[in-house]
Amino acid sequence: MIRILIAEDVNLLRGALVTLLEFEDDLEVVAAIADGAQVVPAALSHQPDVAVLDVGLPGMDGISAAALLKEELPACRSLIVTGLGRPGTLHRALEADVPGYVLKDASPEKLVRAVRAVAAGEKVYDPELALAAWSGGVNPLTLREEEVLWLVRSGAGAPEIAARLSLSVGTVRNYLTAIVAKLNARNLVDALRVAEESGWLI
Repeated sequence: MIRILIAEDVNLLRGALVTLLEFEDDLEVVAAIADGAQVVPAALSHQPDVAVLDVGLPGMDGISAAALLKEELPACRSLIVTGLGRPGTLHRALEADVPGYVLKDASPEKLVRAVRAVAAGEKVYDPELALAAWSGGVNPLTLREEEVLWLVRSGAGAPEIAARLSLSVGTVRNYLTAIVAKLNARNLVDALRVAEESGWLI
């Protein structure tokens, strides 16, 4: 029996995933949650074999949750499920050594096969998206710059970002200037657009 944790913030989709996977004789959903920050605590409590994670979770995005889960519970392998067919997002998943990445418009049969393959230690990536990621550009932002830009998108100003990341306001402003320059953007709003469209900011 393959034990599964599901993390999906849309109630209807979460319920549909639970129903779909539990229909299979060899699959058992042991936890279904809505927040990325709950992934590791729930996994440590329920000891799943596979974590099926939406990429755009609140609290902590699915790829970050998968990376943390790999550190805290290496026996649990992650499968990212996303509606965002963005090469940059797959780049992030590959950098985090996430073993599985499929699109939400995949057939139910394909998702079930992906869960079984990931549980068996295989790597599963959507072939069309993998090809696009292979030929696409590389994210020029550092992890810290991504974090700063994510906070900007959430509405935080430089003083709040500095407080949350334990940085000086001057350092935050330097990061913001670097982000705009690296993305060849006109301003921060334009930088957010470029990062989101490229899949570099979840």
